[in-house]
Amino acid sequence: MPAAPDGLHRGRIFVVALLALFTAGAAVSVRAVTAVHMQAEYLDPIDRANAGAMLGTVLGAAFAGFAVTLLLVSSVLAAIGFRRALIAAALFLIAGFALVAGAGSLRLSPYDGLLIGMTIQGIGWGLVETVINPLTSALYPENRVHRLSILHAWYPAGVVGGALLGLGIDGAALPWRWELAVLAVLAVLFAGLAAGEKLPDVSQSTDAPVSPGEMLRATFAQPTIFFWVVLMMFTATTEFAPGQWVDVALSQIVGMRGILLLAYVSGLMFVMRHFAGPLVKRLSNVGLLVFSACFATAGLFALGVAHDPASALIAATGWGFGVCYFWPTMLATVAERYPRSGTMVFGLMGSAGAASTYVVLPILGGVYDRARLAAAGGNAALAAHAQGPELTRILTAAAAASFRAVALIPLALIFIFAAIAIADRMRKR
Repeated sequence: MPAAPDGLHRGRIFVVALLALFTAGAAVSVRAVTAVHMQAEYLDPIDRANAGAMLGTVLGAAFAGFAVTLLLVSSVLAAIGFRRALIAAALFLIAGFALVAGAGSLRLSPYDGLLIGMTIQGIGWGLVETVINPLTSALYPENRVHRLSILHAWYPAGVVGGALLGLGIDGAALPWRWELAVLAVLAVLFAGLAAGEKLPDVSQSTDAPVSPGEMLRATFAQPTIFFWVVLMMFTATTEFAPGQWVDVALSQIVGMRGILLLAYVSGLMFVMRHFAGPLVKRLSNVGLLVFSACFATAGLFALGVAHDPASALIAATGWGFGVCYFWPTMLATVAERYPRSGTMVFGLMGSAGAASTYVVLPILGGVYDRARLAAAGGNAALAAHAQGPELTRILTAAAAASFRAVALIPLALIFIFAAIAIADRMRKR
């Protein structure tokens, strides 16, 4: 592939970004598919009655590492550079996989080992996200929304790949830790590719290149940025929290592994994100967000009452249509509205989205535990050891409560984004 006049192989560099995000997405679904193993092996023996909340905290730890990394690194990315940040991302991911795999062999409780390993994975994930958005903006300044949507199509592609990997290893009755070894190989691959390419300067990621100090001043001079940060917390929670919870909540209710629903939804997202450009031209960024919130609300409420594969797939389709465009459209919207905030605005948005998921996942686990106990009539022993139809009834009530709780978030977003769309239209007139 010939180099551009500036010596950059844009296509090859973009492939590095795609592979890095594919690896991060695969790690997300592997965490979801191995959650049942981690709960059974490590958390149930510690406290079965509160294992759901503990599992939510463990899964949320990756989002905490992601959030902190985005917040701290985005403003100094220019000093670090794209290449070094990508290589560091791979190293953190590999270390996190190793710690989770060996959580039972550390000189810590398995719960603490899982928390540390997940947090370190989150740091690696955060470094990937810190790099790929401004890197893509620098490579394709003439077509950012479309290219960012294609880029973020490879996150759900990774989720599908990770889900199929996990199901394949489970189906072959192999140790679940093998999934983490495959992810480590992918991390080595994208780090090696990044090391061999000339990457653009970070300052090229925005139409108004600014120093870290100028980015900071520009950000705080425009307080409406923080309104969008709060909205990002809502949209990210709508996407990520149910995705991490679907295998735990639905596998014993709908007659299929819940992780298959996540893989199905991620496949939809992979295809649909390639067509964001025409939708944005027809609806506008904010119009697309209104459309997304409507479908997400309907889909999550429907997941709460799913009882067989058909109803689960219909509900998952609505949720998938809803969350498909949230993340890339939110990033593109703030990049266009606040160009002088540079990479800092990407970091604020991403860290807010991840931090909210970190907060919500343990709450979701607590809602699930309490609903399960209430469905058992307050009998903790029955909630923990029920079998057959009684177990199905208890788990159905718990799943319904948890998905209804999350569905309230996109329901509120419908009205918020509609108000923004109306205000934008009045301003243009």
